[in-house]
Amino acid sequence: MEGVSVRKIKKICVFCGANSGKDVAFVNAAFHLGEVLGKRKIDLVYGGGKLGLMGCVSTAVAQHERQVLGIIPSAFTVNNLVGETCGKEIKVATMQERLVMMMELSDAFIALPDGFGTLEELFQMISWAQLSIHNKPIGVLNINGFFNGLLSFVDHAVKQEFITPRARKILISATTADELVDKLQAFRFESDPALSKLKRSPSSSQKEKLDLTLRL
Repeated sequence: MEGVSVRKIKKICVFCGANSGKDVAFVNAAFHLGEVLGKRKIDLVYGGGKLGLMGCVSTAVAQHERQVLGIIPSAFTVNNLVGETCGKEIKVATMQERLVMMMELSDAFIALPDGFGTLEELFQMISWAQLSIHNKPIGVLNINGFFNGLLSFVDHAVKQEFITPRARKILISATTADELVDKLQAFRFESDPALSKLKRSPSSSQKEKLDLTLRL
């Protein structure tokens, strides 16, 4: 990465689920991601519990003596629904509160193969970056081409002019954990000038700030 400025990443939030998937390659890649984070002295923020790929990543990070923080809705802790969190645990009231806390406490985000819940978290974080609510890098670990269809869809949306080329750059992808972390560290955020008024800074405390509270 010679000649490329590298952002300091101390904590990465990993979006994944309580399932392990059909292919053992998903499990192996999740363990390897945790090992890569541990060796690079990067702490983990995740959704809590020890099942599925969540358990793989968190166990590997903990084995390398890095901090593990699970942020979990209180409802999931009833009857030990997702297993015991590996590391420190913070209980929150809602799913939205969990995602906001993940955003605030993490320096970057990685999504592993999973279903609707992880995809929701991934795209919520991307949309918040697009709105300049945060400027942190976001990537998917494309194990065995799992995200190929998703990435093709996003590129199709760009061609159809529903996603701008600037916004497309928000979503990073790589096939190995080391490559993905390198890309996250090299990421340079490009904000949309039209949305700059949504950004809050110490010198302009009166700028508008989006309310991330989910009201039903």
